[in-house]
Amino acid sequence: RAFEEIYSLYHRRLARFLTRLTRRYDVAEEVINDTFWIVWKKAGDFRGDSQPSTWILGIAYRRARNAFRSSARAGSPENLDVLLEPPTSDEPMRTEELRDWLVQALGQLPVEQRLAVELCYELGYSCEEISAIMGCPVNTVKTRLFHARAKLQKLLPVLGGSSPPTG
Repeated sequence: RAFEEIYSLYHRRLARFLTRLTRRYDVAEEVINDTFWIVWKKAGDFRGDSQPSTWILGIAYRRARNAFRSSARAGSPENLDVLLEPPTSDEPMRTEELRDWLVQALGQLPVEQRLAVELCYELGYSCEEISAIMGCPVNTVKTRLFHARAKLQKLLPVLGGSSPPTG
């Protein structure tokens, strides 16, 4: 019964996170199933050092990373296009164009930077929580976010047809 509650509580959140990393719903669902299998087997090992959501998302993150690596080794690189909700605007055409630029720019970031951006800006996790999820020091998370923002600052104007800001 408790496992059903955990599944109900976290399935949608995991699905949202994973389908933003890949358009392959079969891969996302496989990672979700693997994640819940690990949660079931390792529930007794959870020490409460973090929130349960951080622990569960950390498992999903590692499972997704492994799935993407396996896919790349098998010769079929995973499509890691990021699917973001478009910003609201009175100009639907412009909004769609901005969304396309953002998707393209995020697609050019290294996977670790892209995941950090997704966890921070889309899912609202703190650097400390992202550190626990990604299994790296907090300063590494901050560095990944810094470099991702710097790259996006250069990429977005180019995609929009203007020159990047200098400085």
